[in-house]
Amino acid sequence: MSIVVGLTGGIASGKSTVSSILIEKGITVIDADIEARIAVEKGEEAYYEIVRHFGDAVLFADGSIDRGKLGAIIFHDKEKRLLLNNIVHPAVRKRMIMKKEKAIANGEKLIIMDIPLLFESKLTSLVDKTLLVYVDEAVQLERLMDRNQLSIEDAVARIHSQMPLKEKIQLADAVINNNGTMGETKKQLLDILNEWHAM
Repeated sequence: MSIVVGLTGGIASGKSTVSSILIEKGITVIDADIEARIAVEKGEEAYYEIVRHFGDAVLFADGSIDRGKLGAIIFHDKEKRLLLNNIVHPAVRKRMIMKKEKAIANGEKLIIMDIPLLFESKLTSLVDKTLLVYVDEAVQLERLMDRNQLSIEDAVARIHSQMPLKEKIQLADAVINNNGTMGETKKQLLDILNEWHAM
């Protein structure tokens, strides 16, 4: 019997760190961000849909999608942003579900679906349990500024563009408090997985 865990967090909350710990242990991690990049590569269905709706102006000379140009269009236009999401999100979901079903068929005990917007996109139906990587906003702000070399204003704007982590606590089945050391984070992760009989 497989258990599928939805791993989520916020920007600079340490979700990637938790993902790396799981990958090191040989656990399948299906990452929504990676699948989103693959889903829009040349030759994929979503790629042709994007070109059909947004035109050749969003392409590099080699025909691949120029994320910068596409981002600049959708950033200022809500309808175009929704259109892009309606092309990309189903393609990503389809890819993730295929990989999940393959891992279940292979008899894997634990499968992780790493989905940054798990709650916002209402994708909890894809998983059995939800696991939130939490940090206090002050820690999140500091880490984001350090990691991305951002001003405090830019970092705050990025954090506030997402659902607050405090709100996600109520929605998650379990929470890893990632304010401390790597060792503390790892211990919490393993304790939760053991409690769920997932290891």
